[in-house]
Amino acid sequence: MKVKIKSLKVDMDVKSKGVEFQVHDTADNFLGDCYVTMTGLVWCHGKTTRPNGVEISWEKFIKWAEKQ
Repeated sequence: MKVKIKSLKVDMDVKSKGVEFQVHDTADNFLGDCYVTMTGLVWCHGKTTRPNGVEISWEKFIKWAEKQ
């Protein structure tokens, strides 16, 4: 995977706008954007806009990650 910071809109702490990451596969095909915010993560597959993305809270993400 290739992951790039698309838009860095943070001070020292991650704020509500968060940090946007572009995600590409190894062939450089665009897969989507991932937003990291103070409340959790938002995954936007392909050209999906942020309001239509899949949100997960930090609590749910941590529980999921710890089960893996």
